[in-house]
Amino acid sequence: MTEPPADLLFTDGPVLCTDPARSRSRALAVRDGRIVAIGPDASELRGRKTEVVDLNGRLLLPGFQDAHVHAVFGGLELGQCDLTGTTDLNEYAKRIRAYAESHPDADWIVGGGWSMESFPSGVPTAEMLDRIVADRPVYLTNRDHHGAWANTRALERAGITRDTPDPADGVINRDADGSPVGALQEGAMGLVGAVLPEVTAADRLTGLLRAQALLHSYGVTAWQDAMVCATNGYQDVSDAYLTAAREGLLTATVVGALWWDRAGDASQIPGLVEKRNRFTLGRLRCSTVKIMQDGVAENFTAGMTAPYRDACGCATTNAGLSFVDPIALRGYVTALDALDFQVHFHALGDRAVREALDAIEAAREVNGFRDTRPHLAHLQVVHPSDVARFHTLGASANMQALWATHEPQMDDLTIPFLGDDLAQHQYPFGDPLRAGATLVAGSDWPVSSADPIQGIHVAVNRRHVGADGPVFLPDQRLDLGTALAAYTAGSAYVNHLDDTGSLRVGNRADLVVLDRDPFDHPADEIGATTVARTYVDGTLVYSV
Repeated sequence: MTEPPADLLFTDGPVLCTDPARSRSRALAVRDGRIVAIGPDASELRGRKTEVVDLNGRLLLPGFQDAHVHAVFGGLELGQCDLTGTTDLNEYAKRIRAYAESHPDADWIVGGGWSMESFPSGVPTAEMLDRIVADRPVYLTNRDHHGAWANTRALERAGITRDTPDPADGVINRDADGSPVGALQEGAMGLVGAVLPEVTAADRLTGLLRAQALLHSYGVTAWQDAMVCATNGYQDVSDAYLTAAREGLLTATVVGALWWDRAGDASQIPGLVEKRNRFTLGRLRCSTVKIMQDGVAENFTAGMTAPYRDACGCATTNAGLSFVDPIALRGYVTALDALDFQVHFHALGDRAVREALDAIEAAREVNGFRDTRPHLAHLQVVHPSDVARFHTLGASANMQALWATHEPQMDDLTIPFLGDDLAQHQYPFGDPLRAGATLVAGSDWPVSSADPIQGIHVAVNRRHVGADGPVFLPDQRLDLGTALAAYTAGSAYVNHLDDTGSLRVGNRADLVVLDRDPFDHPADEIGATTVARTYVDGTLVYSV
């Protein structure tokens, strides 16, 4: 019996399968959204109506998957006051002023993307903003979204004065007499967040669709959104996903990580089960719970095993935060695991990493090794004694590779305050790999670029594109094949999308065509690679 012709045929490879053998081929055929042949057999399926794509030496590989992203937030911010891509104070002022002038009817000026390295000690002031916009409140989150910059009008709207206490999970930066200076850290951001203008459901849906188009242009075909049904002062974006899934507007496959309310306890678990059922339809599945265990190192809230240093290099009494009690965490994770929830941890500091691994170990001891595929994101500092536990416990290491490089925020605002013992164990990629861990990758966009190619460049080089300074902890570099696997097969694994992430007969035709084969070029040119085409289930969703 003659096999039907292919709908889509790629010829004149290379085709990188990202299977364990890292095998390559020259052709691939697709029919009804699935891969039906690879290699010489694929070319035999060419029919009269088959669409043929001549790769002409460009690399075809599985679509990228982002295992930790905030797509709706990123899409919303694309339409706000955008300070990304610069660290220059004059440029910040120029952009803020221009945005305010072009939006004269806006009650608030809202946006973000500024870098802590732009300000003394990483702390901006309301006075700086007041000189730019004094007639309206201004609220701008920093690029890591763990801090915010507010002008005097914004502080007044929120009722923040010298008498306002710091929330339990945050800090109001103050001057010598205790008055707020205009910077807010972690949970303190919610004091202004509570009085911001309402973002409408239509705004959120527009943001999601804007984000989806951008992610497809970067070759991303699936992602895990790390904050769905949020509380603790964060905006809930779940309605955008539900609407997009119900109306067939999602072209990507999305796993939603349901937010764990860190002020709550195990009594919230039945509600998470209900949300899993309600927010699973079409291309959306909310089968993960996100637990934010600590903060970030730059504002000294990441949970460390040793205290932070002060500006003089002396030990302080602050070793960061544990947002969830680490003993209670073990019970929560055990209960979630028993209900077949994947748990996705935010864990930057080595103490937070250990607390998350301890919770996974507790779940394994009680429930056995269920196929829940827990993963820990960020992993800025991992204690050497915990590296092998990722493999032992079946916990995946979710890396945000763009952060593993020398830059002012690292060199001036992080390393001096960690001390050598902690600083030498930052962003370990090579060590977990050598210890048998599964590496997966996410961007954390809009914290950093959503472009996987830029992350892959840093994972391999441990330097940003075009940088010629010292390599950041060179023993932790990955080879190109391993980095590509983390952004494809690895992330597909934690997303439970087992028929994606590698090219094999029967798998979904989620595919990306690059503008070149990066293996044919020097490692320091990886970042020059771009995406030419992106396909989801064999349907073209982006092309140059």
